[in-house]
Amino acid sequence: MFRIKYISSVGAGLALSASLFASSASAQSLPPGEIPFGVFDPGGEFSDVSGVAIEHLFLPWEDVFLPSLAEAESYTRARDRALLVTIEPWTWSRDERNSPSVLRNGIASGAYDQTMGTVCGALGALERPLTIRWAQEMDDESGQFIWAGWNPQDYIDAYQRMIDVCRVAAPEASFMWSPLGFENMGDFYPGDDYVDVVGLSVFSLGPWEKQVLGQEQSFDEIFAPRYERAMAFGKPIMVAELGFVGDADHIAAWDADVRSKSQQYPELQAVVYFNQQEVYPWPNDFGLPDWRRTEHQLN
Repeated sequence: MFRIKYISSVGAGLALSASLFASSASAQSLPPGEIPFGVFDPGGEFSDVSGVAIEHLFLPWEDVFLPSLAEAESYTRARDRALLVTIEPWTWSRDERNSPSVLRNGIASGAYDQTMGTVCGALGALERPLTIRWAQEMDDESGQFIWAGWNPQDYIDAYQRMIDVCRVAAPEASFMWSPLGFENMGDFYPGDDYVDVVGLSVFSLGPWEKQVLGQEQSFDEIFAPRYERAMAFGKPIMVAELGFVGDADHIAAWDADVRSKSQQYPELQAVVYFNQQEVYPWPNDFGLPDWRRTEHQLN
């Protein structure tokens, strides 16, 4: 399945989920089931919802105001949520981003060691359970990410170097290696010593699936092959980013499945919903899917 990835920002200087400062204006609920549930929730729609175990934040490692992480610590402590933090090795100012070769060569030369150490040091100072996810979806070849689609060994070398730096600054953190889950994901595996958990991305856009694939896809149809590939590494597995859009039947089927199949997927430790709209259009003129749980059901 095709998947265009999106990361949102509330400003280059404040690179945290807006949920740290907003409260929900609409009622939200979790999909039924026993598997722990988390959210990336920049609109704050889950700020008052009980049962959320994980708060997901995205940080660029350039142009980030790290003192604002104190808000994340307070917010998650008050709600008894662990932190999953994705560190993206670029700036969110699109006209100022590096090229893939500048990033790759800079990491190899040590030019970004201090940058990674500074960000991880700020994260490591937070008194919350913490998982760090660096340079996600490296098996994506759409061109969206400057760290994706590299020669696998180049990515592995970069990942290992950055995690080595981060471990010094955040020794209590766990580390997530997070491919999309495509057939070539194993080519980018950095080794057991560098991975505590494997994070996968699972998104379903029902109308796109009908037109391009001939029928809508179930959770099992998308997730099961990715889960099987991840099982090869003997690590706990999470859905680091989850979203689904479709008609009422499609949404009901996905809601029923995503947290209720612990026996079928015993290594699945949590699912983390991506409660935001895309900014990069899907192909075939399908625009910007709105994954938010208040908006994802289509008429």
